Amino acid sequence: GGAASQLRVAADRVVPIDAALGADGVLLALAATAEHAIERAHTLPDLVVGHGTLGRLLARLIVAKGGSPVVWEKNPDRFAGAQGYTVRSPDEDERRDYECIVDVSGDPALMDTLILRLRRGGELVLAGFYKDRVDFAFPMAFMKEATLRIAAEWARPDMDAVLGQLATGAFDLGDLISHRRPFHEAAEAYPTAFDDSSCLKLALDWRDA
Repeated sequence: GGAASQLRVAADRVVPIDAALGADGVLLALAATAEHAIERAHTLPDLVVGHGTLGRLLARLIVAKGGSPVVWEKNPDRFAGAQGYTVRSPDEDERRDYECIVDVSGDPALMDTLILRLRRGGELVLAGFYKDRVDFAFPMAFMKEATLRIAAEWARPDMDAVLGQLATGAFDLGDLISHRRPFHEAAEAYPTAFDDSSCLKLALDWRDA
């Protein structure tokens, strides 16, 4: 992200988008990141961990592809907003046979819990960002014969896939920008974006800068 009156960049790094997307267009890179995580998996994920913006985009894309995922979320303030999928607390879920779990929580302490919830031969995709060391107890992973994958940033085919889903109406970016602020309120906006659990995505409006 950034703010400038001019941007010089290689042409293959620029993606034209429909102006009708409006502010929702700022979510495209994150949506492409979600698509990349799905494509990294060997099968369509059936559990997403985290119902923030990236988790919601993941779940919506999975639904658009014909899946019906469960989404885990610990914060009751973020239970609402599901579109074609189920959101529940992990404490209310007793399943131990998930085929593919995608974690976007960024919590490295969850590794043992998530591996325990896989079926034998299941897969765990790490698509969050983990500032602390990620490790896990080997015996359960061994018994599960678990596969671990890491999903990094999106590539152009991921963006093209997302734009295609948007064009058909199978997927949308609505209701994910929960807060908007004018540019001159940036100092107040950042604490909201990072510390307010009710904030999914905050957009700064630079049009009148």
